[in-house]
Amino acid sequence: MHDHQARERQPLYTADERRRRDASRWTLVQGVLAPVQFLVFLISLALVIYYLVTGEAATAATVSIVIKTLCLYAIMITGCLWEHDVFGHYLFAPAFFWEDVVSMLVMALHTAYLVALAFGLMDLHGQMMLALAAYAAYVINAAQFLLKLRAARLDHARQTATSPEPAQ
Repeated sequence: MHDHQARERQPLYTADERRRRDASRWTLVQGVLAPVQFLVFLISLALVIYYLVTGEAATAATVSIVIKTLCLYAIMITGCLWEHDVFGHYLFAPAFFWEDVVSMLVMALHTAYLVALAFGLMDLHGQMMLALAAYAAYVINAAQFLLKLRAARLDHARQTATSPEPAQ
């Protein structure tokens, strides 16, 4: 039954969506921003853990979380523009519905951190724990997108393997 379901599964992109994806300037922007954001995340995660373990470098950890959040906002805004170019929806296109749902949780947690920081709604330890919760959601969301990218590559490989070769 699993093989049957896999055969019936629609590819992530139609031929037209693939063409729009490849033509969109936001595809390159996303391709650059995603690894930059992940690098910022790793640095920030290390600083947050360092603060939580040692009680030192609070300012560096705080600044790194703010930078990580700004990177997240940039990738979310450009991601919405990309999704619109490819699927005609700014968010919640069927192909990326669950990724977008989790992205909203990630955004909410990062924004809650900024609000807590700006208004002193939590002590520093609480803010760092909130940042860790936001980072955990981010890791889940990043994994979703990596799995989706892998699925798109597999779909493309299957389509290429099954399409007739052009006449020479």
